[in-house]
Amino acid sequence: MRLLVLGATGHVGRLVVDQAIRRGHEVTALVRAPQQLGETSALVTVVHGDALDPIAVASAVRTQDAVMYVLGAGNVRATTLFSESTHILLDAMQREGVRRLVCVTGVGAGDTKGHGGFVYDWIVYPLFTKAIYADKDRQEALIRDSGTDWTIVRPAPFRKHRLAEPLSVVTRVDGIVFRRIAPHEVALFVLDETEQNRYVRQAVFIGHP
Repeated sequence: MRLLVLGATGHVGRLVVDQAIRRGHEVTALVRAPQQLGETSALVTVVHGDALDPIAVASAVRTQDAVMYVLGAGNVRATTLFSESTHILLDAMQREGVRRLVCVTGVGAGDTKGHGGFVYDWIVYPLFTKAIYADKDRQEALIRDSGTDWTIVRPAPFRKHRLAEPLSVVTRVDGIVFRRIAPHEVALFVLDETEQNRYVRQAVFIGHP
């Protein structure tokens, strides 16, 4: 498949790119700083630009089979990055006839608010990520209203190391609390879903209790 990755230099995005290459996909990376791809830049098609540049996004989307949106906020606490970039992306996908979109948001978006465990729900979310997730809610609304074949992926709070127990995946969060997930697990799930289309037009919550 021809796959576009937005957020290819982030901690999840790098893993998505690496795994996609290993599986034999043709990967395009839209990046502001191509040097951050390191040696991987020789193995992908690099489009220099950012997710808020309509011309760069349109160029990157052209001829793709699917888009994987794994853009992070970095150290920003309040932003419109996610909704604005998603609006630009969806417009480009519609014009270019690209239908498949797998987008990572996170715990705190939509009905996963309050399902990340005590530390995340009562400390991290209100103090650090609440404003970010207000924009991710706007982002998810845009995706749901689009004509794309979308999947929204909401990972639990990140932990550094991959966990031994199997990853849990749910579409209904009633009574569910996921406290942890490793970035590598998120990358594998995103790529698996892009290939397998198991949760088209659904939002999934993934992680470990």
